[in-house]
Amino acid sequence: MTKKKLSKKLDVIFSKYIRWYYADANGYVECYTCGVTKPVKEMQAGHFQSRRHYATRWHTNNCRVQCQKCNIWEQGQQFIFGNKLKAEIGDVKFNELIQLSNSTAKYTQQDYEDMIAYYKKELNKLM
Repeated sequence: MTKKKLSKKLDVIFSKYIRWYYADANGYVECYTCGVTKPVKEMQAGHFQSRRHYATRWHTNNCRVQCQKCNIWEQGQQFIFGNKLKAEIGDVKFNELIQLSNSTAKYTQQDYEDMIAYYKKELNKLM
């Protein structure tokens, strides 16, 4: 499988992991930025630092659950997202996340396969 296909597969699994990680026992989850609660399947994994930054694309500190309105139509509500995230993870981790997003990450095929396996295993624990 090509790296591009592995990246897409990892995106799908990681998104499910993030949404289920924050879900309640009934499969409902709250949007990180606006607070609306919906079923997991109707929500998305929003990123504080853009997905184009591969170093933080699959970093759990960079992702929280968002509704489609906040994540897509309102460009992730980055200001609100950032303020909440900074309060949640603290200044040090927040600043490290920003620095990491500005670094270059080059993943091998094995790296993708390992991350896919890891998040599949973790997702199965949640579901």
